[in-house]
Amino acid sequence: MRLAELSRRSGVSTATIKYYLREGLLPPGRQVNATKAEYDEEHLRRLRLVRAMIQVGKVPVATVREVLGHVDDEDLGRTIRLGAALWALPQVPEPDEDDEYVRAAQREVLALLDRLGWENTRQLTTISPAYRSLVVAVAAFRRLGYGFGAELLAPYAELMYRTAVLDLDHMEGYASDAERIEFAVLGAILNEPVLQALHRLAQEEETARRYGFE
Repeated sequence: MRLAELSRRSGVSTATIKYYLREGLLPPGRQVNATKAEYDEEHLRRLRLVRAMIQVGKVPVATVREVLGHVDDEDLGRTIRLGAALWALPQVPEPDEDDEYVRAAQREVLALLDRLGWENTRQLTTISPAYRSLVVAVAAFRRLGYGFGAELLAPYAELMYRTAVLDLDHMEGYASDAERIEFAVLGAILNEPVLQALHRLAQEEETARRYGFE
């Protein structure tokens, strides 16, 4: 397809597509002549991913470029490739190692991983943004006087593990590694708000069942 059709099918202006091409967010099309290029379904899929990251996820262009670099790096194994792409997304700040609440939260999260038998995750705690995010959240609970330790976290973690299995089962339905990792990145941006919304809807439903609308 030509640039005009790519624009029409994606809903993205030709000027924006040209900008993404200049910034390396989209691979160049196949040159037909000196001034025209052809694009295919992979360009359309990548363009939709880029738009979701920038418009919905509010991810900066430089970060999008970094994430896509990991998505396209065929020299990496699938686990590292996927992890690198997800870890390049915006994350919470580093927790303050001198904060007593952070240290207590780290102990609780490590105890949680041991309790669950998540040995692979345990090995990644020094580099995993998700581990840091959980530590920051647990530390905030403790700072406010709420004990949210390994015992209380475990049932939530087990539910999330089942969600992760569903994610990967769905991801494996795509043909190429690049498509699978693109889906995972898109899931991190779009699926997490969906899960948050479902969680809140479930809370509303259960609250109404228990206490009515009084």
